[in-house]
Amino acid sequence: MEVLKIATAGSVDDGKSTLIGRLLYDTQSLTTDKLEAIEKSSKQKGYDYLDFSLATDGLVAEREQGITIDVAHIYFSTAKKSYIIADTPGHVEYTRNMVTGASTSQVSIILIDARKGVIEQTYRHFFINNLLRVKEVIVAVNKMDLVDYSEEVYAKIKADFEALNAKSTFKEQNVSYIPLSALTGDNVVDKTDAMPWYKGQTILEHLEALEPADVYEKGQARFPVQTVIRPKTDQYHDFRGYAGKLYGSSIKVGDAVTVLPSLTQSKVSNIHFFDKQFDEASVGSSVTIELENDINVTRGDMIVKTSELPKVEKEIHTTVCWMDSKKLVPGAKYFVQHNTNRVLAKIDRVKNVIATDFSGTTEASQLAINEIGEVSIKLSKAIYFDAYNDNKSNGAFILIDATTNATAGVGFIR
Repeated sequence: MEVLKIATAGSVDDGKSTLIGRLLYDTQSLTTDKLEAIEKSSKQKGYDYLDFSLATDGLVAEREQGITIDVAHIYFSTAKKSYIIADTPGHVEYTRNMVTGASTSQVSIILIDARKGVIEQTYRHFFINNLLRVKEVIVAVNKMDLVDYSEEVYAKIKADFEALNAKSTFKEQNVSYIPLSALTGDNVVDKTDAMPWYKGQTILEHLEALEPADVYEKGQARFPVQTVIRPKTDQYHDFRGYAGKLYGSSIKVGDAVTVLPSLTQSKVSNIHFFDKQFDEASVGSSVTIELENDINVTRGDMIVKTSELPKVEKEIHTTVCWMDSKKLVPGAKYFVQHNTNRVLAKIDRVKNVIATDFSGTTEASQLAINEIGEVSIKLSKAIYFDAYNDNKSNGAFILIDATTNATAGVGFIR
C-alpha cells in the first residue's frame, strides 16, 4: 500500500492538531480508549464539543497551554493509502521542529485562520516548504464556521496567498485551496452543505487522489547502500546483495552502474523485494540489488547509473537551518552525515541569514538557533552529491556535534 507523508504548518491556535484529530475521528482511526479519554477531558474542561487536539498533543505542556511544541507523528490508513502525519509546531521558536517534520514529507498542509487571514508566520511556513521543495501544498482555510462560511473571506485569503506564491522560486510546486472547519468536520473527510459555493475536494479526497508522480520529484537515480546482505545459508550460499532505498528515478535489471567512491563498474543482475524479484525498482522503493560481478561494496557507498555520475567535491556551499543553542561559527568542527556516509567537516564561512518572509538576506558571520543562512563547509574527504534542487535525497545532510553526538543543524547543498 502506498504511504503518503504529510506535514502540517500553521500559527498557534490555527487548528493543526484539531484537523488531524478530526481526520482520525472521521476515518474511524481512533482507538476506543483514546476516544474515551478525549470525551472525558473535553467534558472536564466544560466543552460542548470534542477537543480533537488531544489526539495528538502528547506533552503535558502542550495540553496545558493548548499549543504544539514537539513534532508528533500520527499514523492512520484508509482502504487506499497509509498516512504518516507530522504535526509540527507553528511558532518561530520551534522553526527547527517544523523543518524536521517537513523534511521527509511529500505533502504539506498550511492552515490559515479564516478570521486572521495570511499573516507573517504564514510567510515563514510557506518559505520553509519552498526551501524543502515540498511538491504538494494544501492551503487549508480553517474555522470557516466562525466567519459564517463566507465566500468573500475565503476569496480574499486565496488572493493574498496567491500573491505570496508569486514570490516562490519552486515553480513545480502545486498549491491547492480548501475552505473547512476542523472542529465541525466541514470539508475534512466529508463534504459540507454549509459552503455550496465551494465545488472542490475535501482534505481527505485530495490526499486520496494524489499519485506518486504528484509528490515525488524526478531526478537521477541514487542508491545509498545501507547494508550488505550475505545470508551464507545452503540455499543462498553465494548470495551478495546491497540493501537500501532508491531515490531520484527507477533502476532496471541490465542497467550499467558505478559504485562510488571506488568508481568500479558493473550491471544490475537482480532486484529483490522480500521474497520476490522484479525487473525494475521504482523511486522510493526499499530493495536489495545484486550486481553481475563481485566487487567491493560496503555501507556508505552509493550505486548510481554510469551515465549519471554526481558531483565530487571536498567543499560544499549550502543553506543551513541551525538547531543548536550553541551558535554556528566559522572554524567550528562537526560531522556531516550525508546519506549513509559520515565525514568530518569544518565550517569555513557563514555568509548571511536568510529572511523567511522572502524579503532577502542579511550579511552575518554566525547563525543562532532557528536561523537559516548560507554556509560554506570544508570536508575531510570528498563526497558524491547533487544540488538539493536537482536531487533532494543526495543534496541534503545533517550536521552532528562531535562532542555530544546531537543533531545541530540540517543543510541543503546549493
